Amino acid sequence: MKLLRGAWKLLVGIKDFMVLALLLMFFGILFAALNARPGAKTITPGALVIDLDGRVVEQPAEVDPFAGLSGGEVLREASARDVIRALDTARGDARVKAVVLDLDRFAGGYPATVADVASAVRRVRDSGKPVLAYATGYIDSSYLIAANASEVWMNPLGGTLFMGPGGSQLYYKGLIDKLGINVHVYRVGQFKSAVEPYTETQQSAPARAASEALYGTLFSQWREAVAKARPRAKIADLIARPAELVRAAGGDMAKMNVDLGLVDKLGDRTAFEARVARLAGAGTAKRAGSFAAIPMKDWVAANPLPTGGSKVGVVTVAGEIVDGKAKAGTAGGETIAKLIRDGLAKNDLKALVVRVDSPGGSVMASEQIRQAVLQAKAKGLPVVISMGGLAASGGYWVSTAGDTIFAEPNTITGSIGIFAVLPSFENALAKIGVTADGVRTTPLSGQPDVFRGFTPELDAVLQSSIDAGYMRFINLVAKSRRMTPARVGEIAQGRVWDGGTARQIGLVDRFGGIDDAVAEAARRAKIDPAAVERVYLDRPVSWQAKFAETFARDPDDANDAAGGDAFARIAADRRAVFAQAIADARRLVRGPSMQVRCLECAALSPAAPAPADRTIAETLLAKVLQW
Repeated sequence: MKLLRGAWKLLVGIKDFMVLALLLMFFGILFAALNARPGAKTITPGALVIDLDGRVVEQPAEVDPFAGLSGGEVLREASARDVIRALDTARGDARVKAVVLDLDRFAGGYPATVADVASAVRRVRDSGKPVLAYATGYIDSSYLIAANASEVWMNPLGGTLFMGPGGSQLYYKGLIDKLGINVHVYRVGQFKSAVEPYTETQQSAPARAASEALYGTLFSQWREAVAKARPRAKIADLIARPAELVRAAGGDMAKMNVDLGLVDKLGDRTAFEARVARLAGAGTAKRAGSFAAIPMKDWVAANPLPTGGSKVGVVTVAGEIVDGKAKAGTAGGETIAKLIRDGLAKNDLKALVVRVDSPGGSVMASEQIRQAVLQAKAKGLPVVISMGGLAASGGYWVSTAGDTIFAEPNTITGSIGIFAVLPSFENALAKIGVTADGVRTTPLSGQPDVFRGFTPELDAVLQSSIDAGYMRFINLVAKSRRMTPARVGEIAQGRVWDGGTARQIGLVDRFGGIDDAVAEAARRAKIDPAAVERVYLDRPVSWQAKFAETFARDPDDANDAAGGDAFARIAADRRAVFAQAIADARRLVRGPSMQVRCLECAALSPAAPAPADRTIAETLLAKVLQW
């Protein structure tokens, strides 16, 4: 009987798998058919809707095709490139009667990326076109964007407080000691704090000093940008005396925000949409307040990049730099190198721009990308580096291959250092009565031995490798920036710099964005910057990812749930902390590869946690609450 029951379960499992596979195939074919219609959608006059649902990034990560099918929410990322192009093309187009910034679910981005979007909003406003922003409550980054709008709306039940960069970070040293895990750290750089969560119980003095300087500069830049965009907003008072002002307003944060000049109008989404309808025309939906909307994705499709000029290649190095192949949003060394080589093989590129937006990662992958960029230089192509929100550690390693480096004043860069972290479990196993022994024919036999421990010879070999890797990094920077290795050593040590300081100390050549970098590349190639066709060397998005996007929240549905008040955001932040702990644990045990990674950078724009990490974190959090 047991055999029959087992056979029956196997048959049922095979049947369920085949049904699921057929459903996936059916919906995939249906999706492909729906998207096979040629030409962009016809644009009817109305309000261009810029719905920043999630983070704004240089290159959105490819959506997990199974995330939406599981019933969970598919986290979204908006392409800064698309958002800025949509805003810039809307300025002079009569079909766009107004621009709507839906910031209710905006999760932020790196300071330079958010500032680029805010500047694009200001250009629309300066053109005389109405720009209206709406949110239940604004965070620092969303308010910088909203401050550049013509009208700032907020839900009467919402409220805005400014937090500034910074906050707590998890340190695992105490837990590691209790578990009996030995963490072997090999590092170079006084400020290379990426290893500190595993070796310290609190932030070291050098890391604290560096973070205070970096965060202080970035927050000062944010305050200046907000004050310039909205001079009447009394942000200094709210930053200095938040509790006093909230109490004075009787706890009514929305009224306080209006009194301080942060917000123009209070109203729910229906009232806001009615205001937009008066400017842009009524929509076809029967619900109250419907307005004629132009979805951003349709507008971007109707306004493609110009073609026909001399071709300048643009390759994007975005996200963590990892070995091997990777999907969009993660910089796989093999993937990026192949994109560059394939672009060069066509022999029609006149120059190459490398857009870097990465906290670093694998040394091997960073070098693989750098070598591919050097192949472009070997063919006589000018190479210009354009740093986005972040180009640190491995991101800077890649940048050393350029002829000139552009960055923004609030770009995060530097972090020239290197490390490796390996755990061993001999003490943890001894606590439960498990020991390990064996025969060694050499000092390195069986090493690294995670059960018995590492030998002094292995420690010496690994530390020497890290030292050599650091000196290679130093020499790369010295040659690229025309400095002495001693001078690079003074500004390296793993320290993270803002773009303004980086330019002062010679790590960056000029201020400017991607447009400035493309224009410089064209001039170096002796072609007209006004007659350039940008060729983005991107990996095509898979049909599975496009299919998964259909399960994501519709970014143009104005009836979606609000982003939540201050309490909802705080709760989301706590869940993110738990998810980060899971991700850190995975990183600790994942492998021994040498890393050039920036820890401070993640705190300035936390990436969305992986679905698996988020699920584990929410389960653990639920257990903690039960206890």
